[in-house]
Amino acid sequence: QVQLVESGGGLVQPGGSLRLSCAASGSILRIGAMGWYLRVPGKQRELVATITSGGNIDYADSVKGRFTISRDNAKNTVYLQMNNLKPEDTSVYYCNADIRPRSPPSYYYTNYWGQGTQVTVSS
Repeated sequence: QVQLVESGGGLVQPGGSLRLSCAASGSILRIGAMGWYLRVPGKQRELVATITSGGNIDYADSVKGRFTISRDNAKNTVYLQMNNLKPEDTSVYYCNADIRPRSPPSYYYTNYWGQGTQVTVSS
């Protein structure tokens, strides 16, 4: 069974930094795009950043220049380096990934979500 487990959230002062990690585990053949989304009350989750298996990256306008997404394919892990954090960045951040499971074998990617990690930016 495939799982995504996030870590690295917490409380930080405005202007501070956090690094989120998300590790995929289980019976994995291949991972496609990985990304981070945040919870918006009353709305669907919003994109923060995504990175494809080939390294193509996309960011929400609100985080460009402050956040950096990266991945370690050998570790099946995606990271989000968050710098110059602002109070409006406060939210639950969710990891997302498209994964082809090894067992049972599949030609198709299945989309998975992590459980979420709280980021609070406050003085």
